[in-house]
Amino acid sequence: MHWQLLPFFLVIGSLAGFLAGLLGVGGAMTMIPVLTIIFTSEGFPPEHVVHMAVATSLATIMFTSLSSMRAHARRGAVLWHVMWGLAPGIVAGSLVGPQIVAVMSSALVAALFAAFTGFAGVQMLQNREPKASRTLPGKPGLFGVGATIGVVSSMVGAGGAFLSVPFMIWCNVRVRSAVGTSAAIGFPISAAGTVGYVVAGLRQESMPLTVGYVNLPALAGIVVASIVTAPLGAKLAHRWPVAKLRRAFAFLLFAIGGYMIWKSATFAGLVR
Repeated sequence: MHWQLLPFFLVIGSLAGFLAGLLGVGGAMTMIPVLTIIFTSEGFPPEHVVHMAVATSLATIMFTSLSSMRAHARRGAVLWHVMWGLAPGIVAGSLVGPQIVAVMSSALVAALFAAFTGFAGVQMLQNREPKASRTLPGKPGLFGVGATIGVVSSMVGAGGAFLSVPFMIWCNVRVRSAVGTSAAIGFPISAAGTVGYVVAGLRQESMPLTVGYVNLPALAGIVVASIVTAPLGAKLAHRWPVAKLRRAFAFLLFAIGGYMIWKSATFAGLVR
């Protein structure tokens, strides 16, 4: 991996940071397919490229979520008691997810990510708020929910907003507070998940400029840009209606999901 690709990583990071602030998502849906293309073109082993893309995406979310969290917290949109209630389960689940992915083939990981993007795209396209008929559960319930969010999110390299935001809205949490709190819980998900991918990757053959499965040039470029743009997205989230942007992003997700299905078929040897 050459450091000459750093400007391209800056562009990816700018988009990921903006989306993290605006919609509470960590940008994994855009980062992972692009990183998969780059790592493939750079000649990394095919059996590792999707794992590296997922791990690197998750590592960047550590920094993106902090920047987005600060911006939302200034506007009083982070429910800290919910964040701390979910955090123990999230950490436990996020450590388990990478170990599951490590024994999966690139084809299966790509297919899993395609399913995830398709689900997220449908949710965004519908833009339907779940019926607020419940309150938040107690500590045992929050631990269980957090563990589920942690396992699934760390497996697909995401910050967990696609699960945590609908859950909180369903529990009668205001939309902006759900987005802000989701940005906060992105940090424990990504931190624990990154540790898990580093540990899992250490068992594989050494790859240039990587720590475990995390690629350092990609991490550096994406983080620098995302920290700058995440507050901008958060600012707009409190001022602009985002329905049109959500619809456009939903169609982008469908296109990305289609690409990852094709990559899965390629890795499986079904297409050339």
